[in-house]
Amino acid sequence: MRQVSPMPPIKPRYRPMGDRSILVELGDDVNLEVNRQVRYLYLSMKTRQMNGIVDLMPGYRSLLVVFDPLALSSDTLNKRIADLVDTMDPDELPEPKTHRVPVVCGDAYGPDLNWVASYHHTTPEEIVNRLTETVYHIYMIGFMPGFAYMGELPENLVTPRRAVPRTAVPRGSLGIAEKQAGIYPVKSPGGWQILGFTPVKLFDYSRHPPAMLSAGDRVQFHSISREELSRWEP
Repeated sequence: MRQVSPMPPIKPRYRPMGDRSILVELGDDVNLEVNRQVRYLYLSMKTRQMNGIVDLMPGYRSLLVVFDPLALSSDTLNKRIADLVDTMDPDELPEPKTHRVPVVCGDAYGPDLNWVASYHHTTPEEIVNRLTETVYHIYMIGFMPGFAYMGELPENLVTPRRAVPRTAVPRGSLGIAEKQAGIYPVKSPGGWQILGFTPVKLFDYSRHPPAMLSAGDRVQFHSISREELSRWEP
């Protein structure tokens, strides 16, 4: 049986977000343990299909709970959440999926690769090595449908955002910002440093679910050549 370390006692904070939402904060820091607790609570509430709950949106260290105030009072909701927090079992968290995502780096596919290499006083090849040797944890999905916030970058790859964001970043672009990595699932404005491109379609309305990646999954990038990229369907 998979061994999971016991969670420390949790004291959730409840922040009203209007009259239909409560933000449940489970910690002050962004780290794997707090994020694991967020996902425990999210899965516990989702699987129980609690009456009056309209939507659940997990984040780095909090869970936004949207509810129907005509069916469920905020006091009752807070009490139910507290009961779940007190009884959560780490073994309920499923084994994470690991995705190997192909990326082609540099040139037109990674216009910021040379700048990032210069910033770290190394070569573009070494930046690609640092990027691909790490297994990333998906903390949350946000910003746009299917955009996965992944961490954490190795210390020797932590890089600031661009000083001037781009008005349009192509779909499939792999970017980094501070300690995070992410892939743009659709064309969008963005200020992350773009290192490469993946032909994998991360968000597709015709699939179920439409997003390929989920919070709690793991991702490892592997570098492919331009010749290999041409074999993928557009």
